[in-house]
Amino acid sequence: MGGTSYATYEHFGKPDTISTWVNNATPFIKQARLDGKPAAEGPAPMIPADFSFASKKATAAVVHIKSTLKPERTVSQMEIPDELRDFFGGRSPFGQQAPQGKGEKPQASGSGVIINPDGYIVTNNHVIQGAETLEVTLADKHTYKAKVIGSDPNTDIALIKIEVKNLPALSFGNSENVQVGQWVLAVGNPYNLTSTVTAGIVSAKGRSINILGENAKAPIESFIQTDAAVNPGNSGGALVDLNGNLIGINTAIASQTGSFAGYSFAVPSSIAHKVVEDISKFGSVQRGYLGVGISEVDAAKVKSFDLKVDEGVRVESFADESAAKEAGIKIGDVITKIDGHAINSVPQLQEAIAQHKPSDKVTVNVNRDGADKVMNVTLKGISEPTVADRSASAIMEQLGIELKDLSNQQKKEYGIGSGAQVTAINAGKIRQGTDMEEGFVITKIDKTPVANARDAVKILQGKKGGVMIEGLYPGNDETQYFAIGL
Repeated sequence: MGGTSYATYEHFGKPDTISTWVNNATPFIKQARLDGKPAAEGPAPMIPADFSFASKKATAAVVHIKSTLKPERTVSQMEIPDELRDFFGGRSPFGQQAPQGKGEKPQASGSGVIINPDGYIVTNNHVIQGAETLEVTLADKHTYKAKVIGSDPNTDIALIKIEVKNLPALSFGNSENVQVGQWVLAVGNPYNLTSTVTAGIVSAKGRSINILGENAKAPIESFIQTDAAVNPGNSGGALVDLNGNLIGINTAIASQTGSFAGYSFAVPSSIAHKVVEDISKFGSVQRGYLGVGISEVDAAKVKSFDLKVDEGVRVESFADESAAKEAGIKIGDVITKIDGHAINSVPQLQEAIAQHKPSDKVTVNVNRDGADKVMNVTLKGISEPTVADRSASAIMEQLGIELKDLSNQQKKEYGIGSGAQVTAINAGKIRQGTDMEEGFVITKIDKTPVANARDAVKILQGKKGGVMIEGLYPGNDETQYFAIGL
């Protein structure tokens, strides 16, 4: 599944709050007559592209990130989706190393891109997830401590900052203009080899490889696929064009061994830019939603549903309070355009809508039984239920955990009178923000004793803001504390 994303994004034309735009140099692919005659006298052959300018510009702004993971966190405990493990042959996607000796904390390494002279750096969420400390090494070998400004598991993008001024920075290029077949460079720190540059071409756009679903509630995948060599440690690094402009953040590779085997995938700059802008302005991503379930139109669907178009995405269902449904879109409609630009795949539509915030208006072209219709849709956000309205299932889904009551035998073994045991940890706030593991026994929530699983849920339903969870692991008398936000 591939395709080119055509949506026009409002934020590219607005002043940027964290990006310093650098001037583009003159074109680097030049034409000349081999016989020295003027080009007008005959066709001019293309000389090979020179990568040196873009390489120099990009390597100056790409950093090495080393994260020291929180206590009791090991390689096997990192929340890497099963699909992502397959892509890296079961290894860490960014070169994580297990602790070498008893008591040593595990470490991980990856890359990042300076996007503002004041020390703002974009990287992958999976590079910084679960880190106790972050250390950033610049191209000039100077090292600084970094803090996390914010992250978005739905796109695997994070924003961090170091307290340094006057740094070399890359500007965001417009990934809409990237063409299949054009030269690109991947810059990063594979295998801790700093400032490494590889070249390749864009081999596809709008790729969905289903690697973000485990840690994301509403994953958005519309990757730029290239054949530039990317290996563990490149994650979070730059994908640049020949002008050295940032067109993507390298994120994953297609490999059964853990090393480069032909294809790599980058988050387009159109998505990364929106994410870091929102994080810097609002502290979180402000994302608009159509509120539709969709599938791609193919020959089978054309025949089965007697569709009158053979390209687009078919509306299969609606979410609660769907913006699309309120605008008049119906199940069975085929969405063919967003804001006047063609939509041929699910990732394309996701990428197009992901650039907008709630309350933005978009123009949606649909084909309904052969008739083309234009709908003006006002996008909505995902509404958060109030404390009073949150159901037990909603709060547990938000946390991403499953609980069970303790048996009398377990209470005796653990030396406690009551509590609720965590039997599963799925995508949610617990996994995203803590090191809690399956088997943990919750004994108190904000110092309120927990009698059983139902009691734990009831207490959590009435909470908002910071919550302290207290408990222990079977076989360990030491009390553990986990702080989360609701």
